[in-house]
Amino acid sequence: MKQTHHDAAGSDRDVSASGSTASNRRALRWTGCAMAGAATLVLLSLSLGGCSTSIADLPVGTPPDAPERAAEVPDYPAVHDMPAPRDHAAMAPAEQARIEKELIAAREHQSQAAQTSEPK
Repeated sequence: MKQTHHDAAGSDRDVSASGSTASNRRALRWTGCAMAGAATLVLLSLSLGGCSTSIADLPVGTPPDAPERAAEVPDYPAVHDMPAPRDHAAMAPAEQARIEKELIAAREHQSQAAQTSEPK
C-alpha cells in the first residue's frame, strides 16, 4: 500500500506502510517512552530526596546572623502544651453587645439595599 508523504521542503514522496515511516514512528514512540520514564525517575528521586534531608542540615553557608540550632531537636512539636490562662476577658460584655448590634444593623441595611436594587 503506497502513501504520499509531504515533507518540510514541500516535496511529495511515496512511502510504503512497512517502510521507513513505520520504523520512524516506532523509534519516536520508544523515544517518547524513554523520555517519560526518565522524567518520572527524576521526579521520584527529587520527591524522595526531599523526605530524607532537612534544608538546615545541608552543607550550605548560613548567614552570620542566623540563630544557633538546638543540640537536641524534638521529634514532634508540643501540641498539647496549653497557653497560660488570660488574666482578663478578651472583650467586655458591653462592648460585645454593641458590636453585635452594629453587625445586625449593617446586615439589615445590606439586605434592604439588595432588595431595592433591580438586577439588570
